[in-house]
Amino acid sequence: MTDGSAEFPAQQPYLHDLVTTVKAPVFGLSATGGALSGQGVTGVFADDRRVLSVSQIALSGSRLVSIADELDGADTTRSVLVARGLGEDGADPAVWVERLRVLVDESHFVDESGLQTVVREIIEIRSASRRNVQTTLSITLGCDLAEISAVKSGQSPSALSAEPLNSGLRWVARGSGGRDIVQAGAEPAPAEVVVDPDAATGRLSWPVTLEPGDTARFTVDVSVTPTGTSVVLGTQGASVLGDLRVDSGDIRIGRFVERSLADLRGLELRDPSAPEDHFLGAGAPWFLTLFGRDSIIAARMLLPLGTQLAAGTLRTLARRQGTKTDPETAEQPGKILHEIRRPPTDHAFGGEERPWTLPSTYYGTVDATPLWITLLHDAWRWGMPAQDVAKLLDPLVAALVWMRDHGMDDAGFLSYVDESEGGLGLANQGWKDSHDSIQFVDGRIATAPLALSEVQGYAYEAAMNGAALLDAFDRPGGDEWRTWAAQLAARFRARFWVGDADGPFPAVALDRDGEPVDSVASNIGHLLGTGILNDEESALVAARLGSAAMSSGYGLRTMATSAGGYSPLSYHGGSVWTHDTAMAVQGLARAAADGVTGAAEAARALIDGLLEAAAGFEYRMPELYAGSPARAGGRPAPYPASCRPQAWAAAAAVTVVSTLVGARPDVPGDAMAFQPLPGGVWDGLTVRGFRVGGDALEVRLDEGAVRVLNS
Repeated sequence: MTDGSAEFPAQQPYLHDLVTTVKAPVFGLSATGGALSGQGVTGVFADDRRVLSVSQIALSGSRLVSIADELDGADTTRSVLVARGLGEDGADPAVWVERLRVLVDESHFVDESGLQTVVREIIEIRSASRRNVQTTLSITLGCDLAEISAVKSGQSPSALSAEPLNSGLRWVARGSGGRDIVQAGAEPAPAEVVVDPDAATGRLSWPVTLEPGDTARFTVDVSVTPTGTSVVLGTQGASVLGDLRVDSGDIRIGRFVERSLADLRGLELRDPSAPEDHFLGAGAPWFLTLFGRDSIIAARMLLPLGTQLAAGTLRTLARRQGTKTDPETAEQPGKILHEIRRPPTDHAFGGEERPWTLPSTYYGTVDATPLWITLLHDAWRWGMPAQDVAKLLDPLVAALVWMRDHGMDDAGFLSYVDESEGGLGLANQGWKDSHDSIQFVDGRIATAPLALSEVQGYAYEAAMNGAALLDAFDRPGGDEWRTWAAQLAARFRARFWVGDADGPFPAVALDRDGEPVDSVASNIGHLLGTGILNDEESALVAARLGSAAMSSGYGLRTMATSAGGYSPLSYHGGSVWTHDTAMAVQGLARAAADGVTGAAEAARALIDGLLEAAAGFEYRMPELYAGSPARAGGRPAPYPASCRPQAWAAAAAVTVVSTLVGARPDVPGDAMAFQPLPGGVWDGLTVRGFRVGGDALEVRLDEGAVRVLNS
């Protein structure tokens, strides 16, 4: 079965009007009133398979109307539904339903049969009627065990047939690997259990009698068979993320941080090979697994909350660092992976043609390796214990060697091209990984091999940071890598700079012929702070980022409005990405601290745009959103297929705070400095919970200076 037809083929589902809950590796997507229809993308997923596809409630003698849906933390959806026509004497509702869907870390609760609870549905029926009310509660449930990759492509396998149990229902998928069981048990036990073979659903029913003021409560727990093929583990509620509390005259900042921290803990995962190591899944619903680039960038943004997440991310990726050359998976010695996925089960696609998917372990990323190096360096500066850093020096050297011996093209730049048979890997292997993300200003799509501008900045910074680590730990090679970085910077300066009517700027990339791809794109913001630009060049980039063509008023556009291929709803060609804006803000702040003209002004405008967008999205920032210009009193338009929450989008809240106070730690050098963003717009900001080494700091920003309050 698919959601398409001959006239309307299956497409990736939209998410913008759904409520997403997450307690990794479990997540839920529900429509108004908590309904799961069995169609589209709604459902509860565990380990990337949909374990609950239908969940609908009814009260006899009434019509249920949803009046409110809200998140309670990251893992719970709370819905309120009015039972129209039940117990009413006038226009006021007399009976209503409060429905909670609570996700459970699937490794947390295991029953006597070995099944793991993943979600709890709680139904409370409340009466304010002046008379006794009699009704029947019915809950209809269904399961299809659809794989997330199939759902993302608009497909679903046929629903599994429901089987009645004494206190509930179960569904069984039989395959070569044994049986996958999903079971729903109810409390109290239902008075009736009925299955519908045609709809492949089951219905649980209870008679309900409510006296005035009464409440009746019913609970359904859904449990699953462990797959035995999980590539990630949940945290069982034990987060390594520190807390951060923010007080400010701008209430948007504190609310953004509070909402984001709840989501980040919902996205937190552990390495099955070393459960003490935590990292962040990239986002729900499509990317709730280990992603090299995403997990690294999010961990780097969150260093002000402590170094445990960074350390876990570094070690988890180092264990899977490439050791051989394999064009099909893009693995190379020393390379950091792109993503890992659980292999699909036999029931995954219901006999339909399997949608295109990457290999279960895939290395097709050009930037994760230099970013891994810089995360190690920055975590060391923030206080990651020296003995833990020392254990990662061999992977560090392997990563540096990968840049030099495998990542470089003949022109001396880090570049990529998909070498898999049939071109089944990613065509673009930077963070803008859609097929049309790298465009010339006239709209032509650039052809690989491609050398991205920001990746050269990452590589320069990684070589310099790697050299600093080698020196600090008495390892050879520091001077060699500094020379390598200087030579890369010289080549970059000679080849990447182009110009238009507004002056010079770095091209977004060099194409297969070495031609600069001359669109103005947000990639150039990632160059700031890496060291590959001098002050004059940084000022030119800052001016571009602050221009009306790039700054939408809600953040930084991925491509300027002047480009021929610009569209505000293009995935990478004019939309705004939260993390992209935050990374540009970080670079601008570092440039401002060096006295670069225009950098502080551009940073302040982008921060205000992010905060305005956050308010428009109720402080749960999406992966990306439309790049349309901001309107007074308006709100940003969603990108309809955007993940929300997304790790690096949520982590941007911490980036905003750390940028405003300008934290510059150097724990190995026994130093801590603050270089707050100039301008004084956010004076009075108080931050509690910055962790530097073993210390938790409380700081206050006043009159452009930072005071440590608990020293």
